[in-house]
Amino acid sequence: MQLEWLTAQEAAEYLKIRPRTLLLWARQGKIPAHKLSGIQRRIYRFLRHELDLMLGVSSAEPAEGGSK
Repeated sequence: MQLEWLTAQEAAEYLKIRPRTLLLWARQGKIPAHKLSGIQRRIYRFLRHELDLMLGVSSAEPAEGGSK
């Protein structure tokens, strides 16, 4: 399985929420996030697989409206 890392902006778009909400949830531990070292501010990255698990969605499932 290949790991797909998402920025906060990409993860927010994927979850259809605002980036500010995503970062708040990351700081509160409500969403799986990985902190990168930063001197002035925290930078988070998110694994698509972990977001899928959190939502209870399998990344192997076809997207809605896909071919059958």
